[in-house]
Amino acid sequence: MFLTDLALTNYRNYERETMRFDQGVNIILGENAQGKTNMMEAIYVLAMAKSHRTSNDKDLIRWNEEYAKIEGKAEKRNGSLSLELLISKKGKRAKCNHIEQQRLSQYVGHLNVVMFAPEDLNLVKGSPQVRRRFIDMEIGQISPVYIHDLSQYQKLLQQRNHCLKMMQTRERSDEAVLDVLTEQLVWLAAKITLRRRQFLSLLEQWAAPIHREISRGAEQLHIRYEPSVDVSDKAELSRIVEAYRETFAAVKEREVQRGTTLVGPHRDEVAFWVNGKNVQTFGSQGQQRTTALAVKLAEIELIFSELGDYPILLLDDVLSELDDFRQTHLLDAIRKKVQTFVTTTSIDGINHDVIQEAAIYRVHSGSVIAPS
Repeated sequence: MFLTDLALTNYRNYERETMRFDQGVNIILGENAQGKTNMMEAIYVLAMAKSHRTSNDKDLIRWNEEYAKIEGKAEKRNGSLSLELLISKKGKRAKCNHIEQQRLSQYVGHLNVVMFAPEDLNLVKGSPQVRRRFIDMEIGQISPVYIHDLSQYQKLLQQRNHCLKMMQTRERSDEAVLDVLTEQLVWLAAKITLRRRQFLSLLEQWAAPIHREISRGAEQLHIRYEPSVDVSDKAELSRIVEAYRETFAAVKEREVQRGTTLVGPHRDEVAFWVNGKNVQTFGSQGQQRTTALAVKLAEIELIFSELGDYPILLLDDVLSELDDFRQTHLLDAIRKKVQTFVTTTSIDGINHDVIQEAAIYRVHSGSVIAPS
């Protein structure tokens, strides 16, 4: 798939801007704080209905304006696609092919993107929350049901935590309500756990050979899923449900004492192991970067294998973070295969045919000069 057109209205520092893009590599060139990353973010938000930079949608609206709007047109294997996302202080409204979507989970997944920014190098060395967010966003692109289940889980988790907090402070002791919430949470937690395990197994199948190639055959990558309940790698949904029931029963008293839910997908961990060692703890910076790059390139192939369309790749100021060898591997991998957007302050020193053949857009103070 590829994005042909993008229109921004009142988005960050863009008042009104329209752009047409090349099917290959598009370089967004400009000095810092001119709007390069804002444009990249807009493409991401158009696809995912949320930003990778902020959880506050109001940040996306231009100063002193009431709303922001992102519109895009794309070509996919099965036809043309028109998308529109309106962001206001009241919330978000999304349209797909001019039809308003009742839920954002119905909207996400029509346009697929893979973002690789400097902060994604924290995928390996950052907190467990970073890794959980990564798998949730990626599974959501290929499985709308997962987004719905995750959203329901988060709502139930809030209710259950509130109930536990009330029991902790003895404002109310209603174990029957807690038991009902726990049983509802168990089924959602089990479905999320199963889907995460399946996704990470697929991701490893794609990432391991890529990592081996980047490391010139010296390293073997293993992605280990560590859920908060003890289940085997081959456990089916019914067994995972039982494991959650048993674990919740075992920690019930401790949860009441602490006033919070101690078990569930919100406590899961993902670990990256190279040659039998945890890369987060024992890996060099080079190994951590190789792992992050391998995982991002694997995402591209995984989405293609699941959906039959390559996603759009967004490289936000990341080339400067990679050495020449990793740069070359990345650019070789996307050549004539994936529509790619690259932000950078300069292309000097990047000696690769992909960059020399790219369409270059120059950004200054929220205005874009398209290639002539």
